[in-house]
Amino acid sequence: MPAVPSSRIPAALAKLGPLHPHDTGRLRAHLRRVPDPRSRRGRWYPLAGLLLICACAVVSGARTITEITEWGQRATTTVLEHLGIRRHLPGRRRAPSHATFTRLPAALDGDALDAAIGAYLAGHNRTGADATGSVPRPAIAVDGKALSGSAHRQQRHRHLLSAVTHAPTVTLAQREVGAKASETAAFRPLLEPLDLTGTVVTFDALHSVKDQVHWLVREKKAHYIAVIKGNQPTASAQLKALPWDQVPVAHTVSGTGHGRREPRSVKTMAIAANLGGIAFPQARLALRVHRRRQESGKRQTRETVYAVTSLDTHQATPADLGGYVRGHWGIENSSHHVRDVVGPG
Repeated sequence: MPAVPSSRIPAALAKLGPLHPHDTGRLRAHLRRVPDPRSRRGRWYPLAGLLLICACAVVSGARTITEITEWGQRATTTVLEHLGIRRHLPGRRRAPSHATFTRLPAALDGDALDAAIGAYLAGHNRTGADATGSVPRPAIAVDGKALSGSAHRQQRHRHLLSAVTHAPTVTLAQREVGAKASETAAFRPLLEPLDLTGTVVTFDALHSVKDQVHWLVREKKAHYIAVIKGNQPTASAQLKALPWDQVPVAHTVSGTGHGRREPRSVKTMAIAANLGGIAFPQARLALRVHRRRQESGKRQTRETVYAVTSLDTHQATPADLGGYVRGHWGIENSSHHVRDVVGPG
């Protein structure tokens, strides 16, 4: 059970964003799932109440345990009551002391706290997309990253597998894995605490195995887009061999910024239950996304990305599908970039 450094509690809670009074009840329900590591003897404050004080303090700007304590000391009796702080014997509610907050991180299960926050955010970020696909479904990218600067002497780079919403970018869950080869085993434990109903999960197909994809679609009621790369040579060859030249472009879009222009085109093709003899569970469509990048003063570059998805033509438009693939690319420039800058925490 990994303990949470004192600096990590504010970091874990900062991604909550603004908290309205009606949000705290739903957040409390998730925080109650975090195991209480304290001895029952002498335990006065409920763990969910302590964590709610931490959450409210952090979204109000607190970044240290001292600042969290000060926020609690300034809170009114009404606020403390709303957050679940019990009355003391004289009948007055008293905010927890600095020592109480200081002891908490040393024993708290960091993975359980991340899972609780991620589950709350997953529900908070879901939208009421309908089955026609007229409103894009919420999307979550799953990808791994070796933390820059985390290797020391005989210690290898720390490697994280994360679930990050496409837009806005919010890390819902993350797990430390031994190496990139271990990401597949962490895929299901990473997503299991999250409510994924109606969500599109994007990932590198290297992470997937049949049982996990079946579980994602059948039990979690989610859809997926699996990006097929060169490290899956057989599947990649099968996708490239499809008669794409006979398929018209279904969607085009062009983006500009940072001194470059980037037109992208999307083609889709219905596929059978298997793809050239290679079983890919629940696959309904094959995608080909082609992009050209023209930077000022440089030669134009081109890239083609192939993917398969469980979404059917009536569930998402070609524009939606291209947006999901582009959103998955975005994790490299958001979550991964932030981790490289901030370091291993």
